[in-house]
Amino acid sequence: QVQLVESGGGLVQAGGSLTLSCAASGRTFSRLAMGWFRQAPGKEREFVAAISGGRSSTYYADSVKGRFTVSRDNAKNTVSLQMNSLKPEDTALYYCAAASDYTGSAISLRANDYAHWGQGTQVTVSS
Repeated sequence: QVQLVESGGGLVQAGGSLTLSCAASGRTFSRLAMGWFRQAPGKEREFVAAISGGRSSTYYADSVKGRFTVSRDNAKNTVSLQMNSLKPEDTALYYCAAASDYTGSAISLRANDYAHWGQGTQVTVSS
């Protein structure tokens, strides 16, 4: 079982930066792909970024590519999302997720491939 706790959200002006962190428990953390998703009010949950287990390949949604960076520290059981050049449209509740055992280390853009979710951390970007 993997438990996830996000932190680092807050209010920031457009153009600013925030770093989200996700602390994971569980011995299988290092081999699982990790993802970040977000959900804005009235909208569906959407994929933001993911990092694979093992060699830590990364993948980003087009909307955040070049602005966000996902990384992981397996020794500390943490995954981070560095967000730069934030825009008002980045405002959302951000979730950290760990892949299911079936998905394993492979990156997935689909929320259904992630079995473990944090409670979310709010990011608000003012214009």
